Order: sequence, then structure tokens, then C-alpha cells
Amino acid sequence: MEEKQTFIGHLEELRKRLIISLIAVGIGFCISYIFSKEIFQFLTIPLVKALPPGANMIYTRLPEAFFTYLKVAFLAGIFVASPVILYQTWLFVAPALYSHEKKYAIPFVIFSTLLFLGGAAFGYFVVFRYGFQFFMGFATDFIKPAPTLKEYLSFCSILLLTFGLTFELPLFILFLAKLGVVDAGMLSRNRRYVIVGIFVIAAIFTPPDVVTQVMMAAPLLILFEVSIMLAKIFGRKPAK
Repeated sequence: MEEKQTFIGHLEELRKRLIISLIAVGIGFCISYIFSKEIFQFLTIPLVKALPPGANMIYTRLPEAFFTYLKVAFLAGIFVASPVILYQTWLFVAPALYSHEKKYAIPFVIFSTLLFLGGAAFGYFVVFRYGFQFFMGFATDFIKPAPTLKEYLSFCSILLLTFGLTFELPLFILFLAKLGVVDAGMLSRNRRYVIVGIFVIAAIFTPPDVVTQVMMAAPLLILFEVSIMLAKIFGRKPAK
């Protein structure tokens, strides 16, 4: 009976954290919608720079522009609410930590937010630039690019969120090391499998060209090496 109550208690706790996170996203959405046009224009800067002269973005369905701005506001709302979402994540997993480890809530929220935003910034300022140049390289005098609002926003959303989440790798591994699930030795021994996994993830979530895939895999490999050092320094020590 106690196990059932504990399981229900975890579900209730998860439900509470999800509701708070959704409320935060909703507030971020309302604020972002006011500036949705400006945000979308900012997102299109890398594409506009890569487009050939005279090319423009289009929309092929009447409500497409309206729904695009809604989706832009929702995407921006996630980034605005990211500190709240990450803090709620911490509150959900904190019971698994020792009491002296729970004091790291604020540093966790700060660094996880910076990593999430930093990953998205890396995707926007670096990967978008070279990725769009690669795609525009297929344009000819006969084949003219005419990207639609919907397709471009979907492409941006996937890449920005993917880079933001993957840059959380050091904190994720550090948390597992704190729980004693992994340690620096285990990570080092399995480095070859992790490298293969990183390149598989990069191939799935990036445009189909080697340059962009390497640009995603390279920082992940660096973050993995950083994770090994963090696990070695801050990981849970074996009980004496």
C-alpha cells in the first residue's frame, strides 16, 4: 500500500510541476506574442543573408502567417519560461539527492538556463549561417528558393530546441554522477559508444550535410569531456 501511495505521490508531484511549467510558458507566450513579428524577423536574419538577391519568404495558405506568429510566440515563451521549467525540474528530482546537495538549486537553475540559451545561441549564430549557405548553394537561374513561413519556423524550432537541450549534457551527467548511476571511469570506458551516439544524434537533428553535422557533434564532444571531469570532481564518492 505504501509503494502505491508513493507512486501516486510522485505522479501528483509531477503533475504539479508540469502545471506550474505550463503556466509559466503561457505567461511567456502572452508576453512574446506582443513582439511576435519582431521575434520572427530576428529569426529570419540568417536566412535573409543567405538568400540570393530578389528572393523572399512566402506563405501559401491564408491563415499561415497568423499561425506562424502564434508558434513564434509559443517558442519564445518556452525560452522565456526556461528558468521556471528548469527550477521545477530540480524540485521534482531533488528528493533523490542528499540534504546537503539540495542547496545547489540556484546554481543548477542558473547554469542550466545559461547552457540552454547558449546552445540555442550557438545554433542561431553559427549553425544557421553555414546551414543556410549550404541549402542556398542549390539555387540556380532556373531553380529559385522560396521558403515558406511554416517550413522555416518548424526548421528553426527543431534546431534551436535541440541545441538548447543537448547543451544540458554536462548537468545531466553531473546529476547522474551525484546519484551514483555513472562515474568518470564508466564514462571514459564507454567514450567510443558515446561518440557514435553523438554523431547519430547530429545526423538526425541537423540538415543533411557533413559540415552542419560536425558543427553540432563537435561542441557535444567537448561537453562530454567536460562532463567526465565534472563527474570525477563532483560525483558521489563510494561509501566507506
